[in-house]
Amino acid sequence: MFNVQRQERLMDELRRLGAVRVKDLAPVLGVSELTVRRDIAALAERNLLTKVHGGATLPTQLLPSPRRPRPPKTRFTVGMVVPSLDYYWPPIVTGARAAAAALGVHIQLRGSSYDPEEDRRQIGRLVDAQQVQGLLLAPSLDGGGVAEMVDWISGLPVPTILVERQAPRWTPTRRQLEWVRSDHSLGLEMAVRHLHQHGHRRIGLVLSRGSPTSAHLAVGWGLACADLGIPDDLVVRESVGLDVPGHRDIIAGIMRRCRESGTTALIVHGDPDAISIAQFCIELGVSIPDDLALVSYDDEVAHLTEPAMTAVRPPKGHVGRVAVELMVARLTEPRRPVQRVLVTPELVIRDSSVPRQGG
Repeated sequence: MFNVQRQERLMDELRRLGAVRVKDLAPVLGVSELTVRRDIAALAERNLLTKVHGGATLPTQLLPSPRRPRPPKTRFTVGMVVPSLDYYWPPIVTGARAAAAALGVHIQLRGSSYDPEEDRRQIGRLVDAQQVQGLLLAPSLDGGGVAEMVDWISGLPVPTILVERQAPRWTPTRRQLEWVRSDHSLGLEMAVRHLHQHGHRRIGLVLSRGSPTSAHLAVGWGLACADLGIPDDLVVRESVGLDVPGHRDIIAGIMRRCRESGTTALIVHGDPDAISIAQFCIELGVSIPDDLALVSYDDEVAHLTEPAMTAVRPPKGHVGRVAVELMVARLTEPRRPVQRVLVTPELVIRDSSVPRQGG
């Protein structure tokens, strides 16, 4: 485990039990007792727990208040360029900033777009200012210019880590790029297997047009359907959000294909598109989940629908934290091996995919 992950797990155990012992935590966290003691000491300095002989307890007002810890001295300045500052990316940025605050890292954030030229412009400005020692990047890696973009990034004068992006497995560059991303393929498999468990044998997939995530979802879709022996032919690569021109006609076509093929469940990427389909179903009198089960991919606003929508939740905050930890490890140990990290999403089950009791 990375430091931040391990300390979060330690705090989870402490909140659950009220008090923990070093010798009990060591096997749970998979580290030595010495490492646990160091983590407890670090968390005690931040007033997050009370250090006692052999372990720790939750803070108590009966004990004298420890002095306020000083913020860690800034060790590095890291640039971070993300394609959006509203949907999907804010939790990643928040996670990165949380890890940065704990590790003495200052983040210079830049918003870009899903445009390679804008990515280059924002990255170039950070590099030209000569104020950053590393870069966390989420560039556009679609289309015919992927090799050129990867080659350009690998030649930057500071270490780089891709966030929610993945370079080709092998690139003829001076250094192989590091990355951390959600395992979207596995997340999609979770959704398919959940629906299969509840009796669905004809399932459809709606992929958001132009999203870098769609390719990973398509891989998971193919693997899950092959493993379960169910058809994989109902795949629609169209955006159907409420702001998409002609979205109602596209959804009508999807619903027609569902009726003709006997499809009883849809997995939709992402929340706005899933919500748009849900609203269309309500207008048609299609009951969710009795007539059509729905699962969304992203879980940004899926809980706001009626019924609340089951969703796959990528570990966005954790991806941001791990990206910062990887960068600090790279900066403090430049010759360490290249790391590429996949983080498993979570399936959040709500009412849109589970048959009603007594139904």
